[in-house]
Amino acid sequence: FSFSWQTTFQDGGEEVEDGAVYNVTLKKVQIQQAANKGARWLGGEGDQLPPEHTIRQYETSKIRAIKAGTLEKLVENLLTAFGDADFSYISIFLATYRAFASPRAVLELLLDRFGNLETSSHGEVTNLNSLESEMVLRAEIASVLRAWLDQCSEDFREPPDYMCLLKLLDYVKNSMPSSDMENRVQNLLKQFQNQELEAVDGFCSTSSSDLVDGEELEISNPEEFSSFQDHIVAEQLTYMDVMLFKRVVPYHCLGSIWSQRDKKENKNLAPTVRATITQFNAVTKCVISTILGTRELKTQQRAKIIEKWIHIAHECRILKNFSSLRAIISALQSNSIYRLKTTWMCVSKDILLMYEELSEIFSDHDNYLTSRELLMKEATSKFANLDSSEKENQKKSQKRLQLQKNKGVMQGTVPYLGTFLTDLIMLDTALQDYVEGGLINFEKRRREFEVIAQIKLLQSSCNSYCLIPDQKFIQWFRRQRHLTEEESYKLSRETEAAADTNILSPRSQKSMVKRISTLFLGADVFTPPKEQPPKSSPVGGSSGESTDSASVSSCEFNHSETEDVCVTPISSPEDPLKKGYDSDKSSIGSDKGSGSSKGAGCSKGSISDLASGPDSGSMPSRDSGSVLSSAPKVLPVYNRQSGGSCIIRVSMDGLHANVYKSILITNQDRIPDVTQRALLKHNLQPDAVEDYELVQVISEDKELVFPRDANVFYGMNSHVNFDFILRKKA
Repeated sequence: FSFSWQTTFQDGGEEVEDGAVYNVTLKKVQIQQAANKGARWLGGEGDQLPPEHTIRQYETSKIRAIKAGTLEKLVENLLTAFGDADFSYISIFLATYRAFASPRAVLELLLDRFGNLETSSHGEVTNLNSLESEMVLRAEIASVLRAWLDQCSEDFREPPDYMCLLKLLDYVKNSMPSSDMENRVQNLLKQFQNQELEAVDGFCSTSSSDLVDGEELEISNPEEFSSFQDHIVAEQLTYMDVMLFKRVVPYHCLGSIWSQRDKKENKNLAPTVRATITQFNAVTKCVISTILGTRELKTQQRAKIIEKWIHIAHECRILKNFSSLRAIISALQSNSIYRLKTTWMCVSKDILLMYEELSEIFSDHDNYLTSRELLMKEATSKFANLDSSEKENQKKSQKRLQLQKNKGVMQGTVPYLGTFLTDLIMLDTALQDYVEGGLINFEKRRREFEVIAQIKLLQSSCNSYCLIPDQKFIQWFRRQRHLTEEESYKLSRETEAAADTNILSPRSQKSMVKRISTLFLGADVFTPPKEQPPKSSPVGGSSGESTDSASVSSCEFNHSETEDVCVTPISSPEDPLKKGYDSDKSSIGSDKGSGSSKGAGCSKGSISDLASGPDSGSMPSRDSGSVLSSAPKVLPVYNRQSGGSCIIRVSMDGLHANVYKSILITNQDRIPDVTQRALLKHNLQPDAVEDYELVQVISEDKELVFPRDANVFYGMNSHVNFDFILRKKA
């Protein structure tokens, strides 16, 4: 017999149980069956029978995927998911449950509620005295525990008591004595107990506490920096990035987790993400220090250092290290470096073209479509896929790539983590945590897992790297004293006086700066205090993109937190004789703290502040009382009204005017509702609604003040940035 299958899926609606709602899909499989022998005698070609001699059979199966439920139902579903043909459920749950439950709560439900056969009411156990039923249940629990230890063993790292791990060990000793599971749990406990408390490796930090005794931080010696070959620097930066990225715990990136890090009690929250951000900052600041740190450098010498960093960025591209690549590009586009017109004019044309091509990777056109597609393409390839519009650069790239291939070692891919943080924060802002009846919205977790799965894929690819640390470079990198924002700007002004800063921007400046303005959509944004030398505004190009003109801000570093990451707009001082640009005229915006500026040429982003989402660890107003529905096909976004909703950014006037919070609003929301949510986001008392007024920033000198009970969605100006200020009434 020969068989062929044709599968179709049909929406089966919803099934509602006590404490859970399921999506049902009907899977219909058509099986064609034919006797091969004698097929030709019956007029069939090859082994195919004519239609009248083909047997068609249909098989229909039901796939149940939990859509929302109580914590107890979600945990129970871990044991029944395979039976419901929801094969990815366990992985999704384990990767995202920290957003709504603790490991202890899940483990207690799993072991006490379902693992205790004497009290269990698990639906599949019809006869508690049946040995077969007990074995089935224990096998299901063992399967879940095995997956938990495989995928998320860090969940059990709870020094010094390790309560969850001890509870698990007690269970497996009683239920699975002398099993591989018991040995595994014991080994994990010993491993945790023998290790020091989780801490970031010293090589990614630039604090003096990480230096060898007697060493001091120092400004880079240009000659020492020049002694390192470009590909060696790129390899060492990649080595450091790989070590940190592989340690990133995926759930630390969830919007509901990462957005809580600024609270006093959460200063140690998401350490693996903070470590990656610290390294990104260290690279960015190192670039600026090497260019500006030595006053005695001549213009040509300074241009050579810029050229060297561009070459290093190109080597990072060959190594598929998008994190350090972006950090270097960001530094070169910071105010202090970008304004050096005379220096940039000494950079060779070929290298400027290379710089522009590298910058284009991070264009925010179509929600960073270029970098996203490239990242996923590179994630599954053995080596970088290089393209260049300039023949000389193409030759150099292919030559370097061939050297990599000749080594015979596959490469991994190190992403720019901020892309994933932004996506997860946007999901957290746009989708409710809880739905009608107080049920946990698990559809949201499925959407989040799509992003988490990409992070895990890239982490797995990083195992392909074979890089050896160069202690000489690492020690040099750790010794660098990073310039503060004020210092770097002052040195930049000394290098090229303000009278000479009528920077003529490259041909790509206008379009690219406009596109970069929507970087980190919907994320919290940090802007430096107004009294800082370089008048500036939101970090990370997050002032938004107006439909009328580019509205981009510029700034240097924020040193208030070590995890801030600098991200600059994608532009390049290539061909600096095209257009006029005065970086000294970029401004913070209006005196009202709009945080927006017109025509500025550089901006810089901070993952830690830009990638801050809503405070969604509990059940604020947006998470309750909502109607149960599947995730929208098009999520609400910043700066665009769609489907009766959108995302706005609200800052506090005065003390907190430098921090934006993203808020989802609908066409039903009025001023009191939005004001209350904004106060909650800024950790202020929500009952003080009457003391505040909400205004939309129209331009540097214009604001739209909303009446007390106005509908924000319909009342706002949709043709400018969706930036709002919450101000105390006079």
